[in-house]
Amino acid sequence: MKKVLLTGGAGYIGSHTCVSLLESGCEVLVVDNLCNSSKTALERVQDITGRNVTLEKLDIRDRAELDRVFKTFAPDAVIHFACLKAVGESTTDPLIYYANNVAGSVVLFEAMEAAGVRNIVFSSSATVYGDPETLPVTEAAAIHPCNPYGRTKRMLEQILEDINAAGKGWNIAVLRYFNPVGAHASGLIGEDPRVVPNNLAPYIAQVAVGRRQQLHIYGDDYPTKDGTGVRDYIHVCDLAEAHVKALEKLAQNPGLVTYNLGTGTGHSVLEVVAAFERACGRPIACAITGRRPGDVAEYYADPSLAEKELDWKARRTLDDMAADTWRWQSKNPEGYGEMMNDE
Repeated sequence: MKKVLLTGGAGYIGSHTCVSLLESGCEVLVVDNLCNSSKTALERVQDITGRNVTLEKLDIRDRAELDRVFKTFAPDAVIHFACLKAVGESTTDPLIYYANNVAGSVVLFEAMEAAGVRNIVFSSSATVYGDPETLPVTEAAAIHPCNPYGRTKRMLEQILEDINAAGKGWNIAVLRYFNPVGAHASGLIGEDPRVVPNNLAPYIAQVAVGRRQQLHIYGDDYPTKDGTGVRDYIHVCDLAEAHVKALEKLAQNPGLVTYNLGTGTGHSVLEVVAAFERACGRPIACAITGRRPGDVAEYYADPSLAEKELDWKARRTLDDMAADTWRWQSKNPEGYGEMMNDE
């Protein structure tokens, strides 16, 4: 598994995974249409690692271009990140999510089959579980996604399950992420939302750097330790390292395996805010507002299966996540800025 093709590899999680792959000795080719990412991220990956990353700017729905890339690069495995991921947008414009995430992935799987590449790590999400019935959430938990984004992830899991059941020798690792946060310790790459952040950590970071006036906390009356929602936040570099472990698993011909990737510990919104205040040395302006529809009180993983079968465990703390996010944001107050979606 030394030649790896990353779809969506110029994005937030993809760029950090590039670093881990290159540092482990892999050769990496990125396929990305740059609709929500920047090639600058990959240039900085090269600065971090001192190794080359090839970028093919194309859409995964372009079968002819995919066939060309598979023929010329001849990867051992694919890591598939190339999906749209904004929950809110998926509810207002679901068709683009089904067209990109589901239809695009089917084109990718067809191109892989035609090229004889049957090893894939799939970037899934804990959103497939919906509102969890019990905590912590194990891989055996009930599946009932409650938004179009989550449904596209679950549909793709089902497609991969059917591909595996067809008995053609595919090896598939489905990784269900909880809440990725943080940035590379260098401060060169990090999360750079193109619009108002949907996630807590980048929003706090933008408040801290002066791009946003204040953080809105949606509800302080949940049955939690301090009344605010609790989530399982995982450092993006821990998450990236899990992909290298997943590739090692594929080399053992496991068929289909599914793992939760989280820390197993929940942190409240106020705990995350406090960690950022420690990191940046200033108060974070907050305003309490009403709960958002669909939000749950607590949500955290049982990552023990990944620890057992992948020999992987999240190592970085909440303070690490906040410090690394702040380093990235303070060095890059406008993110990649005008370099987003550059040609």
